[in-house]
Amino acid sequence: MGNDLIISLCLVLVAASATVAVAVREPARQALVLAVLGLTLAALFTVLQAPDVALSQLAVGSVITPLMILLSVRKVRRRGHPGAGDGAEQ
Repeated sequence: MGNDLIISLCLVLVAASATVAVAVREPARQALVLAVLGLTLAALFTVLQAPDVALSQLAVGSVITPLMILLSVRKVRRRGHPGAGDGAEQ
């Protein structure tokens, strides 16, 4: 009975963080919410006794994917400004 409560709580947290990730419009904030979503999914996988999947989720979903999104947003914003380090003169 207690384990079902923990699983239900984790599922609610995953659903809430996924909903927030969809609702957020700014890419930098969205990356941070995705990191939280990755953490909640890792907690859910741990509760469901899948520690190998939880570790993979921690690495990929909580660290690598948000980091790549943040770096991509930074690169795109730099290219948006004229003469911002791309070597092209105007």
